[in-house]
Amino acid sequence: MRALIATTFLVSVLLSAQTPALAKDALIVKESKHPVTMTLNRLEKILLSKGIKIMGRVNHAAGAKAAGMTLPETEVIIFGNPKLGTPLIQASPQIAIDLPMKILVWKDANGKVFLGYSDPDDLKEKYEVEGKDEIFATMSKALDAFTTAAAAEK
Repeated sequence: MRALIATTFLVSVLLSAQTPALAKDALIVKESKHPVTMTLNRLEKILLSKGIKIMGRVNHAAGAKAAGMTLPETEVIIFGNPKLGTPLIQASPQIAIDLPMKILVWKDANGKVFLGYSDPDDLKEKYEVEGKDEIFATMSKALDAFTTAAAAEK
């Protein structure tokens, strides 16, 4: 019986030790002053003006509607800059699952609109990319600027 209790305790300790690693995958979130579609259109215009390639937009609410379900406005824009992303993929091929970058824009139950994106520093840590700090810093600065501009009142 003691062995069973000790084993159960050890398993619970090991599982709880892994919980913070799962929790760190949160998004950087900002509130937008505009409706979802306008926020996305503003964001797309900003990205294109910087020469960033738009790979696509995924409208989750439209997908839900096609399946006979409802979902508040929820859309993802997928975009990238191969000059930044390629060196990261060369350093750690698995990071390609998170590249190109994505920004989620959604309306919550209270009608507020938010933008969210993965923190490049989290990707750096998650994929153990070394020697590319300048690229991650550039990505962080750019994502902050793009989302702040898209969400701003003017």
